[in-house]
Amino acid sequence: MTYQDILFEARDGVATITINRPQVMNAFRGQTCEELIHALNRAGWDKSIGVIVLTGAGDRAFCTGGDQSAHDGQYDGRGMIGLPVEELQSLIRDVPKPVIARVQGYAIGGGNVLATLCDLTIASEKAQFGQVGPKVGSVDPGFGTAYLARIVGEKKAREIWYLCRRYTAAEAERMGLVNVVVPHDQLDAEVARWCAEILERSPTAIAIAKRSFNADSENIRGISNMGMQALSMYYDTEESKEGVRAFNEKRKPDFRKYQK
Repeated sequence: MTYQDILFEARDGVATITINRPQVMNAFRGQTCEELIHALNRAGWDKSIGVIVLTGAGDRAFCTGGDQSAHDGQYDGRGMIGLPVEELQSLIRDVPKPVIARVQGYAIGGGNVLATLCDLTIASEKAQFGQVGPKVGSVDPGFGTAYLARIVGEKKAREIWYLCRRYTAAEAERMGLVNVVVPHDQLDAEVARWCAEILERSPTAIAIAKRSFNADSENIRGISNMGMQALSMYYDTEESKEGVRAFNEKRKPDFRKYQK
């Protein structure tokens, strides 16, 4: 595959996958998801690779979720919602290598879900986290909700989704969403240190540990599949479409006039 939306680099046992759409804050469209799936498979089953780093281009954003300009009721790719996002999310869990989220800026919406799903998250002090789904007529009804609750607790997860607030890197670390926060200019060095430590460990032991961790929350994959089906139907409603229109028109949405 020739990549248009991402960058891929493999060096010294580390594969770095970068969402390269800084002009839209590294939001993903259908093509982006397809490339991420390809790159994760490429790195995940390469025995010369011991760890995968997922990040975004530039300093402003790790990823801000689905590209609203590619969202007209459904997104512009395949899958139940026009994005193979459930496949992408599952693959982060399924590859037998640790996946580290390198978060240097905004991890918002679907970007926050990706950071949540990664095995480890290392953040710059400039990073911000949060959900926006109910502000733009969307939701992640699977790993983005149920798995998030396992990490930060039910009360905090409901706060994150219902209120759509933003959280600093320090706040995210306190709630368990981030492993470590470092000064912005030390982010790459910190990621490199963690990668180096992982590469000294037994890859088979790590793969078994990862699958063991995943087994405890594997039922969420079924929740996600059912939830995405419901989300597809929601995207066809005027209530959801109002969120997209309001976002693109830079105004507050009026969801309640469409509530049935």
